[in-house]
Parts: sequence; structure tokens; C-alpha cells
Amino acid sequence: MLLPAIIAPDNLVFDYLRGRTYAPVGDDWAKAETYWRTLKSDPDAHFDRTATFDAAGVAPMVTWGTSPQQVVGIGAAVPTYGEVAERDSREAYDRALKYMDLDPGLPMTKLPIDAAFIGSCTNSRITDLRRAAAILEGRKVAPGVKAICVPGSSSVKKQAEDEGLDTIFRAAGFEWRESGCSMCFFAGGESFGFRERVVTSTNRNFESRQGPETRSHLASPETVAASAIAGHLADPRALAS
Repeated sequence: MLLPAIIAPDNLVFDYLRGRTYAPVGDDWAKAETYWRTLKSDPDAHFDRTATFDAAGVAPMVTWGTSPQQVVGIGAAVPTYGEVAERDSREAYDRALKYMDLDPGLPMTKLPIDAAFIGSCTNSRITDLRRAAAILEGRKVAPGVKAICVPGSSSVKKQAEDEGLDTIFRAAGFEWRESGCSMCFFAGGESFGFRERVVTSTNRNFESRQGPETRSHLASPETVAASAIAGHLADPRALAS
């Protein structure tokens, strides 16, 4: 059974929200923050398990299969079935490998790409575009790679253009498009090509999600930008300034 969950907001969340468009102001802000600070576990709450993670030690992730759960670190290889048996059935594993045309043990960074896509409501916020632009600035998309950026909303697009981010994307070789769903999914209109391999910042990589039998690898905007430059799946940390 899936149960709803709330992560208690902290000062980082409040600082982010304070002063933003549509955020409460004045006394309304004080009342809202007072209420938001009550959204946490009761002192006597019981947890079946507590897990602590050091996010700094998590490598940039990229999917190898046809589900968001079929994922490894960018520096890893396509896993064997034994490595993923706890979360994948044998049928799902074999089908994903066949669809993606991959073999176990192949390093992810050895996979050449045909296209790179930064977009969707998930990973094309202004902060995402800033981080991707930092990777792209002064660099060029690899020959033969189709690169597209679609801001997450009209307001994000305007802010990005006000900051000159669109100039950086265009100079690098990305198409700079109007906001919208675009090629987050294939709905009979524009799509990536038959069996093309795409690195994408979207949130789903199901079969034919972005085109007819298109092979989509989900990744962060930074990883998409680094891969577009390299012409293959690439670790953005090597290009981070």
C-alpha cells in the first residue's frame, strides 16, 4: 500500500518561498509560516526504519532501461540481472535490455547519443537552466547531436532570456523553444527518430515515450548538457566550473 508522506519544511524552504510571487506577505506570511512549522512528525511517532543518506556521495544518475527505477550512476555499467533482481523481474529486465539494445557490463559513458533534450515540467525550471548553461557556456554540442531546450513555463523562459541563458544555449548549438510539453512524450506529432538514443531531462522513459521505439535515458539537465557536448553519455562533474 502506498501512503501519503510529508517532509517537514525547514528554513531553506521558507527562505526559498519568502518574497516569491503568490507567497503570503506581511501578517499572512507570519501566520502561514507558523502553521507550516507544525507539519512534522509527532514526538512519539514510531518508524519501522530510519535511513540516513549522504547526498554528496551520490553520483549523477542515468537510466539504462525503460522505467525510472532502472537506473545507475553515470560512471557505472549496465547491470547484470543479479544486481537488480530485488526490484526487476527477469522478464522486465530482459525486455528493457532488448528494447534499449544494451548488454550487461557495458559502461554507460560508452553509449553514443543522437539527441539531447532539456525540458518538461520536471527539470527545466530556472535553476535547472542555470546549471545546464554553466556546463554549456563556451562549449559546443557534438556534431550530429540534435539538442533542444524547452523552458518549463513562459515565466521561466522570460526569466532565462532576461538573464541571457538563451544566448548561451543557442551559442552552444541548442534549439531554444517556446515552453510546453514538447517532446517530453510522443503524441503523434514531432518526435525523436526511430530507435534514436536520447538523453533527456524528462521524467519518464517508457517504450516509445519520445518517439517510435526511441531509446530514452533519463538524466539531470547537467548530465544532458555534458552528454550533448561529448556526443555520448557523460559525467557533468568533469565539466563543472
